[in-house]
Amino acid sequence: MPSVFETAPAASAIPITFATKATWDATCAELPAQARQFALANGFAAKPGACLALPSADGQIAQIVFGLEEKNAKSLDLFRPGLLPGLLPPGVYRFANAPHDTRLAVLAFALGSYRFSRYRKSDAADVRLVPPDGIDAADTKRMADAAALARDLINTPANDMGPEELALAAQHLANRFDANFNCIVGDDLTRQNFPLIHAVGMASSRAPRLIDLTWGDPAHPKVTLVGKGVCFDSGGLDLKPSAGMLIMKKDMGGAANVLALAQMVMDAKLRVRLRVLIPAVENAVAGNAFRPLDIFTSRKGLAVEIGNTDAEGRLILADALALADEENPDLLVDLGTLTGAARVALGPDLPPFYTNDETLALDIAACAKQENDPLWRLPLWPAYDAWLDSKVANITNAPSGTFAGSITCALFLQRFVEHAKSWLHVDIYGWTPSAKPARPEGGECQAARAIYKLLGERYG
Repeated sequence: MPSVFETAPAASAIPITFATKATWDATCAELPAQARQFALANGFAAKPGACLALPSADGQIAQIVFGLEEKNAKSLDLFRPGLLPGLLPPGVYRFANAPHDTRLAVLAFALGSYRFSRYRKSDAADVRLVPPDGIDAADTKRMADAAALARDLINTPANDMGPEELALAAQHLANRFDANFNCIVGDDLTRQNFPLIHAVGMASSRAPRLIDLTWGDPAHPKVTLVGKGVCFDSGGLDLKPSAGMLIMKKDMGGAANVLALAQMVMDAKLRVRLRVLIPAVENAVAGNAFRPLDIFTSRKGLAVEIGNTDAEGRLILADALALADEENPDLLVDLGTLTGAARVALGPDLPPFYTNDETLALDIAACAKQENDPLWRLPLWPAYDAWLDSKVANITNAPSGTFAGSITCALFLQRFVEHAKSWLHVDIYGWTPSAKPARPEGGECQAARAIYKLLGERYG
């Protein structure tokens, strides 16, 4: 993604003045008479998201006025300035006064400049911003570039983003930062004891694989990221209806966000030994597809009964988590687009997270708030663990009934994490159903910025 930040002198940039309904009268009174009359004639009243270009005497743009919510508004959106790149004419701009949160406003401006242009030329105007003094433009660009990576990967349709293409994207990232890269493909998964990954992906003509990237000093704290990489999810033999299958190109959103997070970590040179594990599969339908009530012995040795072939994400994560857990990481994080239950409970914008580490829970919640990257803690409720019991195996991947689906998924994954010093599971959606400021419709970067903030505070 090209940089939206401009290094030109701020004095030559067009000023953007932020106002609320409460401050607009005072702001308007300070405008030159001609600009003030133009604003009044256009009925500008600083409604949130309203944008007006005020002309100078020679017809050029003298300044922009942009409406924000009141500071104490219940619906305050700190990313509201992310609308600006889609509203402004081409040019270089600067903030004339401070919005509610200047750092987040600058980030929103960068995030709002994103366009997915792989298949169609972008019609976005060339709009750039001179960052205000005191803003770490390099770190802001780092986060915006990572978000663009996640969005690009998710938005790419499954015909061009299968397991092999996802592996190539990870390999490209590894090469960029001189990281080690390895990939276990096809039947080698069974030979190297990843039976659940192989089972989910074996029906596809595109071979499943386990992507493995490592970077950093081995003496530094071990941080391992695991991302669900289901490049398309038909539901398997428990076939999804067409409406449920429509955006399943996004089912590798966990992998996309893990790669975005890894890019931020490596670019910032955080003091960690980073490992990224991505089980990449397509959950397809064929004569050799895994079936309901099949039983597979996982890498960890637990026999797993298949209660539903559409609960495949937790299966591939289980083998990857078991591998990650074998080296006792200091922090083990997994991200996945896992359950509709999480969306029913919290909607598309607020992913639930799970951990038994109280310090980690407090820290990640604080980082999520600071970064405007919302997360909400749900419990690893011990009483529901018995729901995973199988009459013929150690565990089932899909308990009967419709209750607490996101929690039981988290409890399933917890069975495969034993030695990690701390574990964080996030059930993301990875998609924005309708455009919001700084968040265009389509693939979305969720949880990655919050976790990056956490890692920076701990290992920066």
